[in-house]
Amino acid sequence: MNTFLPVSKADMEARGWDGYDFLIITGDAYVDHPSFGTALISRLLEADGYRVAILAQPDWRKAASFTVLGRPRLGIMLSAGNLDSMVAHYTAAKKRRHDDAYSPGNRSGLRPDRAAIVYANKVREAFGDIPLVIGGLEASLRRFAHYDYWDDQVRRSILLDSQADLLVYGMGETATREIAARLASGTPVKEIMDVKGTAFLAQNPSVCAYPKVECPSFEQVRADKRQYAVANQIQYEEHDPIRGKAILQRHGDRVLIVNPPSMPLTTAQLDFVAELPYVREPHPMYDSMGGVPAIEEVRFSVTHNRGCFGACHFCSLAFHQGRIISSRSHESVLREVEGLVKHPGFKGYIHDVGGPTANFRRPACKKQMKAGLCRGKACLSPTACPNLDADHTDYLMLLRKIRQVPGVKKVFIRSGIRFDFLLKDGNGEFFAELVKHHVSGQLKVAPEHCINSVLDCMGKPHIDVYETFKRKYERLNQKYGKEQYLVPYLMSSHPGCTLEDAVGLAQWLHRTGRQPEQVQDFYPTPGTLSTCMYYTGIDPRTMQPVYVPKDPHEKAMQRALMQWKRPEKRALVREALHRTHREDLIGFGKECLLRPEHHKPAASHAVPRKPDGGKRKGVNMAGAAAKPKPVKKAGWAVAKPKKNARPGKKKGH
Repeated sequence: MNTFLPVSKADMEARGWDGYDFLIITGDAYVDHPSFGTALISRLLEADGYRVAILAQPDWRKAASFTVLGRPRLGIMLSAGNLDSMVAHYTAAKKRRHDDAYSPGNRSGLRPDRAAIVYANKVREAFGDIPLVIGGLEASLRRFAHYDYWDDQVRRSILLDSQADLLVYGMGETATREIAARLASGTPVKEIMDVKGTAFLAQNPSVCAYPKVECPSFEQVRADKRQYAVANQIQYEEHDPIRGKAILQRHGDRVLIVNPPSMPLTTAQLDFVAELPYVREPHPMYDSMGGVPAIEEVRFSVTHNRGCFGACHFCSLAFHQGRIISSRSHESVLREVEGLVKHPGFKGYIHDVGGPTANFRRPACKKQMKAGLCRGKACLSPTACPNLDADHTDYLMLLRKIRQVPGVKKVFIRSGIRFDFLLKDGNGEFFAELVKHHVSGQLKVAPEHCINSVLDCMGKPHIDVYETFKRKYERLNQKYGKEQYLVPYLMSSHPGCTLEDAVGLAQWLHRTGRQPEQVQDFYPTPGTLSTCMYYTGIDPRTMQPVYVPKDPHEKAMQRALMQWKRPEKRALVREALHRTHREDLIGFGKECLLRPEHHKPAASHAVPRKPDGGKRKGVNMAGAAAKPKPVKKAGWAVAKPKKNARPGKKKGH
């Protein structure tokens, strides 16, 4: 039976340890599952023979909280957790969140804002000059000087504010193992300067071990938005493990050196990492606190791939995991599924076989692993590259094998299908089996908008691609007698989206007879191309101006237009239509979004009517609530999910 790593001196004594090698500090609760970076890195170090202890969510107000396990022999590695701590704590409207799925009992407030910086400074206070390495998403996306949405200013590299010796970015297994080996051999941490996938500070740029390019300095990008856009584009283009160069960025009298990215793990390496002896549960110390809710999304799910060449501009995946795909072998995935079947809580349903984008199993084209990613181009947007390898056969074979595992009743795909990529597979076999076997009541995809100029700013395919996908999905559901719905994710207030564009989106939704129950506002997270557009008003790919909706009232109107039927949104929708001179959408026609302001409602005894005179859904001829009828045509998710359906989780596409 697998056991948890030590979280106390008593745990270490039970193992017979008189000391340990590495302390891993995390802003999340300790969940020993490969979907949690802390567990993955600590288990990998354990497999290499090191003694590893976990310090989860220490009290950052007291340096003594960081010394409860004693001083590690080799060093400390820390992460803010699976999310950037500011994203974990605040909504896109900068309102404090009241819960935290990565903390026991869903409690908020168990980690500080800017957790990586706060923890690292407490480590320095507690341990002095001990080797200190920071990693995880927060450190990775803040490795360069970056715009910080919550401060509304450009902050310097997190390496300076954290006082760390090294920063590991991306999926850090290779870099972490190399750093650990160097420290164990006696190499001073200040001399570890050539590990790919790491960043460090130096006085002299000549210590850089790789071909290099320099981007505008912290002082330049803070003072000049155009220079910020130039720097952001260099950082994005050089994030390539094959052709990418080291990037230098000066910060005062020091220079930040960001070595090229590590190579993606091979299939054998990814299998090894995925099959380390995880307990796959939260530590039992959280049982009395209500457990850790984040485990529920992944407990009976399988991650089969990494990376995403979808390259949506608002997504951090391209800047963290990278755009080159690596995937696990069928045998490794099947061993994991067979293990899940033995779990006492397993009821026969694999909730997801996915990753950042579920239907990516190999690099986008054959030349990527030799020449790297094409500079200045995207694989899928605005149109798919003619060299794209869209064959879904390998993924289809994997899903068929999982369906045959004894004890498995259903295998769902919930981590997101890239619909434009699916359409490029001319075979059609995967699409058919997706509809027949792998949809849990509703399939969630991400068109994000319907105005092509906005989609270009987002790095998404044009809307006709989504509409083609939707028609094929509906035909397949009809063919196989399925009542399954298509749920499109949509985003308001993305750079490039004017109020007129938002009205156009509302018209598109109205024409298709749909209105989203939830609306996602654009969230400017560190490092992305979209965040660069938001801050600078410049598209870094072209250096041309781009409109950015920043006024809170305009953003509220854009959001309201996507939910124009709601009574509480009508005033904002009406104002938006007047501002855009679209009074033609106020009236009684089929295309109208609103009724005239002073229109008298029908008498209370009358049957409510649709604008076209038809009887409103849910009301019978006597005016009483009618039993809702199932929708025959696949479309918006209006029916109850099936009995064993679970809500999906949006990934980074």
